[in-house]
Amino acid sequence: MVKQTLVFVLALAASLGAQAQYPAQPIKLISPFPPGGSVDIMARLIADPLAEKLGGRIVIENRSGASGNIGMEAAARAPADGYTLVINTIPLVTNVSLFQHLTWDPLRDFAPIGMVATAPHVLVVPKRLPANNVQDLLKLARANPGKLSYASAGYGTCPIAAAGRRWSIRCPARST
Repeated sequence: MVKQTLVFVLALAASLGAQAQYPAQPIKLISPFPPGGSVDIMARLIADPLAEKLGGRIVIENRSGASGNIGMEAAARAPADGYTLVINTIPLVTNVSLFQHLTWDPLRDFAPIGMVATAPHVLVVPKRLPANNVQDLLKLARANPGKLSYASAGYGTCPIAAAGRRWSIRCPARST
């Protein structure tokens, strides 16, 4: 009886092991921003090493638009089977405050599995601009309202959030 039970348990374990091989299909890694941006580049840098560790293949899918909301929606609605991952930055948490009608929630719909990178942000100006530090730039901007422009990756991103706090730029609430 013990021998038969042991054989059954071993057969069951082998059967479960064969069924539970992960990944059994390519893993989709959604980058909710356009190709060539920092999130896309990071996805491409980690995809091959991660695929090698997992013993499978990772396909990157760019689903950009609406400050990352289109890609996040796609990831939130994907089956919870471990075959769809998403990589994001600060819009993962800021978009809840910036958009009135999100169809996804960072706490309800996602589980963090790891941080893959940190990155510094640098404020630069053209050499011809008479500003050698942030105080000079602020003074120049206040003395010339509406004449300086500011570029950022969009609502909810680190650069616009930093500028908003520093220069009182307000991000209007948007809906997707």
